[in-house]
Amino acid sequence: MEMLQNQESHIILGVAVAVVAVAVAAYIFSSSSKKSKVCLDPETWKEFKLVKKVQLSHNVAKFTFSLPTPTSVLGLPIGQHISCRGKDSQGEEVIKPYTPTTLDSDVGHFELVIKMYPQGRMSHHFREMRVGDYMAVKGPKGRFKYQPNQVRAFGMLAGGSGITPMFQVARSILENPEDKTMVQLVYANVTEDDILLKEELDSMAAIYPDRFKIYYVLNQPPEGWVGGVGFVTQEMIKAHCPAPASDVKILRCGPPPMNKAMAAHLEGIGYASEMQFQF
Repeated sequence: MEMLQNQESHIILGVAVAVVAVAVAAYIFSSSSKKSKVCLDPETWKEFKLVKKVQLSHNVAKFTFSLPTPTSVLGLPIGQHISCRGKDSQGEEVIKPYTPTTLDSDVGHFELVIKMYPQGRMSHHFREMRVGDYMAVKGPKGRFKYQPNQVRAFGMLAGGSGITPMFQVARSILENPEDKTMVQLVYANVTEDDILLKEELDSMAAIYPDRFKIYYVLNQPPEGWVGGVGFVTQEMIKAHCPAPASDVKILRCGPPPMNKAMAAHLEGIGYASEMQFQF
């Protein structure tokens, strides 16, 4: 009888050891798999294949790049950007920062919405890219690191292609049911055709009307335009962004003249330097 009990004890112990071993192995494999899915490297350029290019307007296109596996993620923290490396029209190397419009919830690929300027050095590289070409990417880069509910509300001032970091942050907030942050965006462009991601922004405003507001401003509005006209003013910021408070932050990104003007407007309204961040 005692011998049987000893045998049973050894069997139970053996099973327990086996279960623990399997659990540990599964944890290690899972951790290593998760780690291997992250594609970005801050020190090493990685090559990603262009699998789709869609022309959105005469000078804007959406570029979709594949990641190594269908479950791979880029590994870009919200509020940060990547560096892209290419060649200008003279064949010289050029490096420029861009913010993907996709999040890590979009596995297996990432997307860049690029406005290509006539004299832009990196614009030339994107214009010349064809499906099957590779883009060298390094990252993440940037000083801004977003955490859910870190503020009560964000005000966002964007101009032109400066919308991409705003879109990334806003989308991350709105798609997280635990994040209660309010977002109010003022987005300035020259013409209506220059508005990037308008369909996506309008959709977000329709789906999350209590959490996301957008106000468009155009220098050259079409007939019947109901948004802002001219340049972004202090009055527009007061009307369409949260008032200065310790739990409010204003994010801004646009051409240098706009950034300079917005900094002056915000200071005049009463937003302290710690309430502002420029991408």
